Order: sequence, then structure tokens, then C-alpha cells
Amino acid sequence: MAFSKSVIRSQIPINCNLCETEKNIKWKCLTCGVLMCSKCKDKIHLMIGKDHKVVDIKNVGLSVEELDFSNIKCQDHSEQSSCLFCTNCDKLVCPTCIAKVHKKHDLTEISDAYNLKIERLKKGQSKLQKEKNEITATKDQANMIYDAENSNYAKVSTDILNHEKVLKQAVEKHIAKLRNELDQNHKACTKANEESIKAISKSERQIEEKFSDVQDFINTTDITKFFKEVCQMERSIEVSIPKPKISCRKTLQFIPGEITQSNIGVLQSVDIPLPEVNVSLNVVNQYQTNLSIVDYLSLCPNDSLWIADPIDKVLQKLKPEGIKLKTISTFNIKVFGMAKTASGDLLLSTGKSRLQMIRSTTGKVKDSVYDISPFLPTAVHITSGGQVMVGGYHKEGRGAVFVINMNGDQEAVYEHDKHNQPIFDYPKRITTTINGNIHVSDYDPDEDSGKVVVLGQAGGVINIYKGDTEINKKTIFRPVGIVTTPRDNVIVVDLDTQTLHILNNSGQLITYIKTTGKGIEAAYSLAFSPTGQLYIGCSTPNSCTAKEAKLYKVNISGC
Repeated sequence: MAFSKSVIRSQIPINCNLCETEKNIKWKCLTCGVLMCSKCKDKIHLMIGKDHKVVDIKNVGLSVEELDFSNIKCQDHSEQSSCLFCTNCDKLVCPTCIAKVHKKHDLTEISDAYNLKIERLKKGQSKLQKEKNEITATKDQANMIYDAENSNYAKVSTDILNHEKVLKQAVEKHIAKLRNELDQNHKACTKANEESIKAISKSERQIEEKFSDVQDFINTTDITKFFKEVCQMERSIEVSIPKPKISCRKTLQFIPGEITQSNIGVLQSVDIPLPEVNVSLNVVNQYQTNLSIVDYLSLCPNDSLWIADPIDKVLQKLKPEGIKLKTISTFNIKVFGMAKTASGDLLLSTGKSRLQMIRSTTGKVKDSVYDISPFLPTAVHITSGGQVMVGGYHKEGRGAVFVINMNGDQEAVYEHDKHNQPIFDYPKRITTTINGNIHVSDYDPDEDSGKVVVLGQAGGVINIYKGDTEINKKTIFRPVGIVTTPRDNVIVVDLDTQTLHILNNSGQLITYIKTTGKGIEAAYSLAFSPTGQLYIGCSTPNSCTAKEAKLYKVNISGC
């Protein structure tokens, strides 16, 4: 193959050929040979060369127009050049090959086969990029958990040591109090007992003295004196001597307290506290549509995208070109949810119980195998594993989420929790995270506020996020658009506060961004491109009567 000789040497700085100042060369016009930056491409070159062929500088030399398919030697017949490509055998063939082996096979032009192969490779590359993003997100999260665990280990170790000091101080203080209480009680009892003993001893002496006097009187031999004094002695015996009581009959006993987990502390399992996330959002491009609202949004690998407006009953496939959107196709369909399959087909909820599909190969609308009768689909999502998740609403006021395989078989239905209570009001959007959790933006327009329901892999409710107490202090939480980030977090559009709530994959708030602070009003729908850029679809602001809903392409980092 003969490739173009036009090569930019990275060692030699080259300025934009138009503004002659910018060194960040991004584009080359193959028609006029101009090298230019993105700003000049959109503002200057577009005016002088609308029909020119402009390519990314990375692809210079790889354009099909510069490839020579006429001198490819046949692998089996070196004296001949390959002239066609056999799709049956998946190989290049020359006239001799065709005559001998491939006469009745399906043959195509080499350039067409090349284009087909390039398209397949790009699709494979997009898939690899997506897998890479998922792996990178998992690795980033693992590193964050690793760092957070080490940080938490150090903190908990310090907490235990500090608690040990506090406990020791508390024990020493309590022991000192017990000893003081014991000493004071002992002093009081000792004094009382000493006084009791002293009083008892005095009474004892008085009794002994009286006993001795009586004994001496009994032993007298002077009868005259005896009868003269006996009555007085008898009266003295009858006079009672005081009998003091014992003042302190109780003492203190030490009963050791039981050392338990409750009065020392325990270790319990909790979610690892992740560090604060610093999120930044910068607008790359702003596009204006001719719709009332970009209610639904889906990105394609080739940078084209689908947008839908159920108010105007319009579905469009568009291609961003510079600062404008080129319309590829338009359908007059009222869409209530959509998602793109791995093969490029677009699944649509159109008000019927069965999803419809627009085939990427034919561009025609047909019925799919996905049916959730008697429910009507309200949300459509396709997992990285190819499962189709459909949110549904029943006329009796029931909401549910269905998991359907590629054959159209329902593998699971989530409608009630473990207490047999309804989980959903009106499932409006669905996204899934790498850890298998299902996040459902659940908002019924007839209700006061909404919520984000997080289901685990087994289908149980692991969290319900009803907004933030500060963000939604004065304005209710009405979640609409929802999407999973490359780092496996979840972004939710809060309609009335014009806020992007950023949750972790368990549905807990990490941080938030006010879209109005970035010049984005009335944000509604979200979708990530294969390269990691975020598209934000908006509704027409209340102050505007024209159909000019905007679409933003932004770079978002940190989440």
C-alpha cells in the first residue's frame, strides 16, 4: 500500500496556518493542505471551504482516498494483483483465484472490503475503549479503596489508643473516687464506733461499781446499819444505767464491675469512607436544536447521536459538525425511552408494551422481541453484558423494572421489596454500575418529589436517595436524566434545582454541580460518548417560547 508522505514531525513546532499563533494543531484540510487548530477550523476554514475534506491530524496518511488498492500482489499467484475481496473466504483474490476457487462466491470491491474492515475495527476499538474505561474505573476505585482503607486503619488505630487513654484516666479517676469514699466512710464509722465503745465502757464501769457496792452491802455484819440503809440500796439498784447502742452497724464492700464490649467499645463493619471528590465541568461545544426538549439522548461510536422529543413527537439522528448539528435522519415518533444496542440498533419505547427497534443496517422501524405487557415501557437501558432493562408503568399505578435477555425472555422483575411494599412510583430512567447495582430515577409527575432507587445484584433495595437536605432544602428533588460515569459513579439531573447530583455506586451523595454556574439551563438528559465526554440535553427555558432546546458537549473530570 502506498501511504501519503505528508507527515508532521513532532520535534518541529508548527503553528496553525490560519491564525499563525496556535501550536496545538488538530486538523488538516486534504483539499487545500491547510494545518489548523480547532478554533480556526470552526470559525475561519468553515467559511472558505465548506465542501473541503478535513481530517483529524492523527488520521493524516490513513484516509481511504490516499490508499492504492490496485497493486496488491495475490498471495497465491505472485504474478498477478488482487482485484476483488471474497467475503465467503475472507481474503483477497486475483482473476486466477476467482476462476479456480471463488467463481460462485460473494465478491466485493477491495475498497469496500477495506471500509467494512475499518468499520468493524473501529467498533471493536470502541468496545475495547469502553472495556478500558471500565477497567480503569475499577482500578481507580480499587486504589481509592486501598488508600482509604490504609487511612481508615491509621485513624481507627489512633482512636483505639486514644480511647484506651481515656478509659485508663476514667478508671483511675473512678478508683480514686472509690478510695476516697471508702476512706471517708471508714473515718466516720471509726469515730462513731469509738464514741459507742467509750459510752459502753462508761456504762460498764457504772454497773461494776454498783455491783461492787451491792456486794459490799451484802457482806456487811452491821445489822443495824443494814436495815437502816437497805431501802436506799434497793432503790439504787432499781435505777437503770444507760445502755448505749452501736452507732455503725454497716460497712462498705467492693464489688468489681464487669468489663464488657459495651463499656469499652467494639469494631463494626462499615462502608469505607472515600475521600472527597473534586469535580470540574467545562463546556466544549454548545449546539442548538429545533426541538422543545432533548428528553432522551443516546450516543453512537462514530460521534453521531440520537435525540428524542416526546412533546414534538420527533426522533432525530444527528452528527456534530463544528458548532452545528447535521441531521442524518428524522422520524415522527413519540418516544418514552431509548437505548442503543452493541450492534448499533436503537431500542425505543413508543407507548406500546413491546419495544420497537430501528435497525442500524436498514434504518427502518420494526417490532423487537422485548415485551412487558400488561405494563407500558417508561425507561430503556442496556447493560454492558447485553441485558435489556425496561422500566414499566401499569394503569393501576404500579411501577416495575424488568430484566430481559437477548431472546426476549424475562429473567427478573423488580416491583416489591422484601416487605412486599411497592418499590417504584414511575421508573423514568435506568443505569447500571460495574458492581452490578441498578440505579433507577423514579419520579411520578403527579407526586411531590422523586427518588433514586438502588437495587443490588440480587434485586434487593440497598439504598434510596431522596435528595440532599441542603440542595433540596427549599425545592423538591425531581430526578430525571441519569448516567454512569467512567469511574463507576452516577450522575443524576435534579430538574428544579438545576443541579447534577453525583452519587457513588451505592447511591450515596459524593458531591454536586450547579449547571447554571456553567451557563447550562434546564438540563434534562445525559449520555457519555465512547471517548468519555458528557453530553447534556436540555429543555427550552421557561423564558423562551421558540423551539430551541440546547445540547451541550462538556468535559467532566473527577467523577
